[in-house]
Amino acid sequence: MDVLSDAIAAVRLGQPSSNRVRVEGSWCARLAPYEGAGFHVVLEGSCWLLADGGTAVTLGAGDAVLLPHGTGHVIADSPADPRTVRRAVPFESWRGAAETGAETAAGPGSVRMLCGKYRFGRSHRHPLLAELPEVVHLPGRAGGHHELRAAIELLGRELDNRGPGFCTAVPGLLDLLLVYMIRSWMAEGTTGAWPAVLSDPVTATALRVLHSDPAAPWTNDRLAAEAGVSRPTLARRFSTLVGRSPMAYLTWWRLTVAAGLLRDTQDSLTAIAHRVGYGTPYALSHAFKREFGTTPGRYRADSADSAGAPLPAG
Repeated sequence: MDVLSDAIAAVRLGQPSSNRVRVEGSWCARLAPYEGAGFHVVLEGSCWLLADGGTAVTLGAGDAVLLPHGTGHVIADSPADPRTVRRAVPFESWRGAAETGAETAAGPGSVRMLCGKYRFGRSHRHPLLAELPEVVHLPGRAGGHHELRAAIELLGRELDNRGPGFCTAVPGLLDLLLVYMIRSWMAEGTTGAWPAVLSDPVTATALRVLHSDPAAPWTNDRLAAEAGVSRPTLARRFSTLVGRSPMAYLTWWRLTVAAGLLRDTQDSLTAIAHRVGYGTPYALSHAFKREFGTTPGRYRADSADSAGAPLPAG
């Protein structure tokens, strides 16, 4: 197990969606805020993105941009004044027109993109994902982000060719793309806390073993021994970098895993309690209500209701 994979798995809902589009001339489309993360990859040409929070990015061929918090935004052929932005076409309408035109030969000023969305639950995001900025811009400069470029190329080919196994290949490639975009952000020398957390050998080891077996009877002494340091050293480094003590993080993570099992499985509360390190379903229910403000049964019912909501077009 690893922290990034677990962080994504804890909040993901359903399957991601994607499409490949081409548009020419003067255009301006708006994507409303949504519950999840979205991305655009420019394959040819250039365009401009303005997030609702005010972040503006110019995107060139090979650039990727991730909006990890579902921020609403405008994407257009060039920087637009406020009046133009207000007249932006809803992305769903624009996308349909763009896909129709994608079968024709590229003309002057043509822009080709991969666009997609991941559906995430808003509650209880892992702090690694929560600290991502509203807009993650990953320039397509030569020699950078090799794995990300390879995933983009493979995804583009699958969307073009739709060969046997297409329905399995595309979701897998979209998952890979998300991981590589976040990895690339972490490798950019960002000032975020979690790149430092995962590069520190003590905290990284402690997190790895906690995530590998959250149900184990962990203590500070046992965790310090796993990390190869004294208990005070572990407590100091972990709390400073992660922002909470090792045992407080473990409790939070156990309950986060329990929430995912309630959402994604039909396992009994007793089985879930044992999987996440609680001796009885009562003990889990008490801790769960304190953390989430609702009972496990109500959380499961509400999750089932929201699971039927369609993913916004992307």
